[in-house]
Amino acid sequence: MSHESHSRPPIYTQLDVSSALPPHHPSSDGDDVVESAVVLRDIRDTLDKQNVLLEELVGLLAHNQRQRNQELAQWKAANPALVRSCRRAAETLSRVQTEFLRQMTREVNDNSEALADGEFVLNEFVDRFGPRMAHLNGVLQVLSTLSNANAPSGG
Repeated sequence: MSHESHSRPPIYTQLDVSSALPPHHPSSDGDDVVESAVVLRDIRDTLDKQNVLLEELVGLLAHNQRQRNQELAQWKAANPALVRSCRRAAETLSRVQTEFLRQMTREVNDNSEALADGEFVLNEFVDRFGPRMAHLNGVLQVLSTLSNANAPSGG
């Protein structure tokens, strides 16, 4: 075996890296500066275009938000009794949500080890509380939006 290892070429060899560098020409420095200036100008132009597009996007989003707020204000003006009813319902559901959160956190605190150790227990918990919480939050958000007397006045 020792004879075979001597017949193979060495793994590491010396490389002459100094010859791989391009020669430095003093006259090319001006070309480098001009080329850098062109690249920087292109970058600036691209950023200017992006800024214009972002301004248009912000304007469009602000317009849509103002339109939604105006429509909501018109709906509220046309349905004052329903707005008051939504406010009362939101207040009631908010109390229900608070009690639901107490019950849910009590369940978590009482069963923390089982929840952490058992996937079945965790799945049961999520199935029991998750959909109800998600739906309750959605309903509360709608009622709160419809009953809010101080609707945001789009920007």
